[in-house]
Amino acid sequence: MEKVIRITAEETHQKLRTGDALLVCAYESEEQFRSLQLAGSISLPEFRAKLPSLSKDQNIVFYCA
Repeated sequence: MEKVIRITAEETHQKLRTGDALLVCAYESEEQFRSLQLAGSISLPEFRAKLPSLSKDQNIVFYCA
């Protein structure tokens, strides 16, 4: 398993803006996702569905609010 790397908000913004990262809301509940959704993010269930097709090199940023 890869080591978790923490990055700054500025680094996150840059990676998301350039398409170098996928932004995932870390809540299980769709209701929480809808109420805390950030622009461009996907829900945890949607992430799980996409997981098999993602590259192992894909940068993923999880957030919770």
